[in-house]
Amino acid sequence: MDKKETSGRTITGQCLCGTVHYAVADDFLYAANCHCSNCRRTTGSAFKPFAGIAREKLRVIQGQDRLKRYGDEDGHDAHCEVCGSLLYSVVRDGAFVHVPMGTLVDDPSIRPTAHIFVGSKAAWFRITDDLPQFEEHVVLADPTGMRAS
Repeated sequence: MDKKETSGRTITGQCLCGTVHYAVADDFLYAANCHCSNCRRTTGSAFKPFAGIAREKLRVIQGQDRLKRYGDEDGHDAHCEVCGSLLYSVVRDGAFVHVPMGTLVDDPSIRPTAHIFVGSKAAWFRITDDLPQFEEHVVLADPTGMRAS
């Protein structure tokens, strides 16, 4: 899908048990596979594939009262309190959310473009694709570009 086809498109996501649902604009600015220890712990996986978007473009449409927040208003992970699924992370001083791509019900137009925090990746995991690898963050000159956390 190109940008014209996704303009104005809304996609949905949900937790494992279906208690919490969200809607998000399919207008993600960046996507990556994060290998940091926090992402590994919160997902229980070798890395977290996520897509980043302005915070106001994500809405919880069901189960808002069932969210469990880990962190503060400007930087937290939001989990379903029933099943524990990570639904989104508020990052970059509260301006953006990182949506774990595995919670999306609909297919987003974006795909991960890099592996980040490979300096702390799980020793037992081997990256086998050709995406660029970065020891820590990817920082671009464009303030809306990828700067993961």
